[in-house]
Amino acid sequence: MDIPFEVSSTDSDIRDRIIVALDVDSASDALSIARELSGNIGAFKIGLQLFTSCGPAVVREIVESGVKVFLDLKFHDIPNTVANAAVEAARLGVWMFNVHAAGGRRMMEQTIDAVEDVCNRENLKRPLIIGVTVLTSSDRNLLAETGVLSDVESQVVQLARLTSESGLDGVVASPHEVAAVRAAVPNPGFLTVTPGIRPISATQDDQKRVTTVGQALANGSDYIVIGRPIVAAADRRAALERIISEV
Repeated sequence: MDIPFEVSSTDSDIRDRIIVALDVDSASDALSIARELSGNIGAFKIGLQLFTSCGPAVVREIVESGVKVFLDLKFHDIPNTVANAAVEAARLGVWMFNVHAAGGRRMMEQTIDAVEDVCNRENLKRPLIIGVTVLTSSDRNLLAETGVLSDVESQVVQLARLTSESGLDGVVASPHEVAAVRAAVPNPGFLTVTPGIRPISATQDDQKRVTTVGQALANGSDYIVIGRPIVAAADRRAALERIISEV
């Protein structure tokens, strides 16, 4: 039997918390989607596919159109390299970007220090910086393949604590671990951004730890990322409205 979820959010609040993933390979497609959905959602996500295809120019163009951009490149390298890349992300004017929390405390601390420094010197608005915990395509078997012997929730919680202690603004985690993150990191301002969101009738594709918009919000997600169920739809506005109506 389905469990009813109660979400005390207005329609406007739900829209503000939706991030649509521009998982396409051309600037023209990305800009078309942005124009189609702008004003009906909170932000757009630019990930590896679009960035590799079009470079930073498409980020600038979408930012300059007046919408918020979550730059999802999951920086993970030595601290100096990640800090320098993060500075350039800030200069692009993005609203939020992420790094892999598995990069460690020094990498995250150096990154936020470098970004705050350049934003103060160049009068830029500091973007939100969040740490990726465990990808939604991962399960315990995949973690074990890479030498991580913890279960998924324990690993997410450990990385969330590390991210908070390093001074970042929040984490990327699946909706299934949001409650555990909230319990482990009591700071109410610590954000949870959750991918793996699907309509009730959708398939899981290559993601394993997925859930619906209503469940994610009820679990405590601050922002929810939705890609294929909207972007691949013949009528994207209608697909968005159907997803919102499910809440």
